[in-house]
Amino acid sequence: MTPGIRPLVAGNWKMNGTSASLNELRMIGNGFMSGLDAETEALVCVPATLLSRAVEILSRTPVRAGGEDCHIKESGAFTGCVSAEMLKDAGASHVIVGHSECREQRSEDDAIVLAKASAAWRAGLVAIICIGETKAEREAGTALDVLSRQVAGSVPPSATPANTVIAYEPVWAIGTGLTPTPEDVAEAHAHIRQKLAEALGAAVAGKMRILYGGSVKASNAVELLGVKNVDGALVGGASLKASDFLAIAEAYQNIA
Repeated sequence: MTPGIRPLVAGNWKMNGTSASLNELRMIGNGFMSGLDAETEALVCVPATLLSRAVEILSRTPVRAGGEDCHIKESGAFTGCVSAEMLKDAGASHVIVGHSECREQRSEDDAIVLAKASAAWRAGLVAIICIGETKAEREAGTALDVLSRQVAGSVPPSATPANTVIAYEPVWAIGTGLTPTPEDVAEAHAHIRQKLAEALGAAVAGKMRILYGGSVKASNAVELLGVKNVDGALVGGASLKASDFLAIAEAYQNIA
């Protein structure tokens, strides 16, 4: 945790969820109505097909809804894509950009991620910018170099704590059940904070949320979310079930 920063627990449903899944959102919203919002902010990023209904369901709760990705353009001949303006129009507050799955499967480089972050701001959304190393990069000892490059290339120079959240997701830990040690996470987050300070200034970097993502679950949430410079979590599979997502958020009740 970082003193003075209110943590954010954000869910990423990825390509999961139909209207039958909306009851899980209702239960997440109800869970935060029961006092969890005193400890942390909450956000669930859902597929575009569910976004407007998610916004409606969560509108009377402290939980917000976000998008999972956006195009760099406001509109145009981009079949199947969704612009940041469309997400905003549907009621989103945030959008994830640069997720490792987009970087790998769609060959998105840092320049594209930076452009998507700028597009998010253009529409009035908060950009959650994802960075993280692969297993090969970690085993080669270049993990921190990768993080340095991604911060420099993916985070626009006008980023602020109000319009940007950083999410560190070691690629080798996403959906694998593998989890870095708290020491690994502490090293990565401290390095990211340092690089943000070099790029944006210490005052801005000191207030910017840096989330941890990668096989976060109730059983390891207290250990991971209590690490210095970890200001919340970006939760994948565990966000699909209200009981699992709420259990992760409840970790903050047990972190001194």
